Amino acid sequence: MADLSVEMLAADAVEPITSAGNAQLGIAVLAGIAVIVLLITKFKMHAFLALTIGSLALGSFAGANPAKTITSFTAGLGSTVAGVGVLIALGAILGKLLADSGGADQIVDTILAKAGGRAMPWAMVLIASIIGLPLFFEVGIVLMIPVVLLVAKRGNYSLMRIGIPALAGLSVMHGLIPPHPGPLVAIDALGANLGVTLALGVLVAVPTVIIAGPVFSRYAARWVDIEAPEKMIPQRPSEDLERRPGFGATLATILLPVVLMLVKALVDIVVDDPENHVQRVTDVIGSPLIALLAAVIVGMFTLGRAAGFTKDRLSATVEKSLAPIAGILLIVGAGGGFKQTLIDAGVGRMILEFSENWSVPALLLGWLIAVAIRLATGSATVATISAAGLVAPLAAGMSSSHTALLVLAVGAGSLFFSHVNDAGFWLVKEYFGMDVPQTLKTWSVMETIISVVSLAFILLLSLVL
Repeated sequence: MADLSVEMLAADAVEPITSAGNAQLGIAVLAGIAVIVLLITKFKMHAFLALTIGSLALGSFAGANPAKTITSFTAGLGSTVAGVGVLIALGAILGKLLADSGGADQIVDTILAKAGGRAMPWAMVLIASIIGLPLFFEVGIVLMIPVVLLVAKRGNYSLMRIGIPALAGLSVMHGLIPPHPGPLVAIDALGANLGVTLALGVLVAVPTVIIAGPVFSRYAARWVDIEAPEKMIPQRPSEDLERRPGFGATLATILLPVVLMLVKALVDIVVDDPENHVQRVTDVIGSPLIALLAAVIVGMFTLGRAAGFTKDRLSATVEKSLAPIAGILLIVGAGGGFKQTLIDAGVGRMILEFSENWSVPALLLGWLIAVAIRLATGSATVATISAAGLVAPLAAGMSSSHTALLVLAVGAGSLFFSHVNDAGFWLVKEYFGMDVPQTLKTWSVMETIISVVSLAFILLLSLVL
């Protein structure tokens, strides 16, 4: 997947779809992004349509042949969906199995039974990080917030003291750790090694989530001291089940794809011989497709069958998990189309030429571009996809570790300061019963801390590796 992407980038760089100069290309890029931002924020257009129209606008402003622009967009959309679409689908199935079987509840109840007092924020960040591994951010919020509200109410905790660590765990997983859509698309666009990115992502995520979660929650609880709103505490899920999966089996199922991908990365580093039998085996079982597929198949038994699901119920669960991701797939695909239009227009060479004069490190440049698009569009996924497309040429001569760090830098930038144009902002505001200023002082500041702190650790790793 990654190698194919690199070959495509190299081929596209040879024959741009336009002969426009750097000035015209720069204006075209700004105009294309401005069209996307305007359509999403002002006209409330769906991101898929906005990205499609923005890609066509970019080609027009750059003076490209409309037919070539359409070809670039559709080729980018197709290659992106081909690269990450199956992975997103498998992640959605695993997340639905986890929720419907009561496996998520089992993890929550087990950890909460062993935590209390000052340990509770740390328990919440641990729960959210584990649950957030296979789940999309929005699904994770819907799953975690009832738990947060119940814990805050029953334990008489400040809602922010419990809620911020949970949100931090989910957000860090979403921005930095595959198989979430943003990191997966960035890995594909930059030709990064998924295993190395996953390993370095975990290294960055652990200290980042501690600072943005349990540590920051102390201050957030002082700034916004509120209790869990009664009307927002829903019924606990999975109460109709006769039994639930065991804690160990559930945890093992969730961590299975992560372990398989990490094993592949370690063997690639230690053995480093494509002809070696062990490496050939781990290259297969550690590929994201096989790793996630294995987790889904195992989960059908350790989660679904363990909860007493019949074959029909398992089939229905899988079917229901796929419907909600249609919009995500289209947005990710259109983002890939926009990225390919940028590349084919020659924007990559323009970025390279400018960056030589700016003397801005590639990691910082990727972060800054993602920050700008995140602030403008409110979408972490759109920011990651667009920024990855813009900085893709910078990854050409990088080592595998630095390419992975560039992926993480883009992901970190995509989380910067969530505000009123972000759906997640309103989701958190409504669930926690806050007003806009309170949400800005807690959720928005937390997102900014995650973005800045993770960049700091990424830059530190770049000095060591």
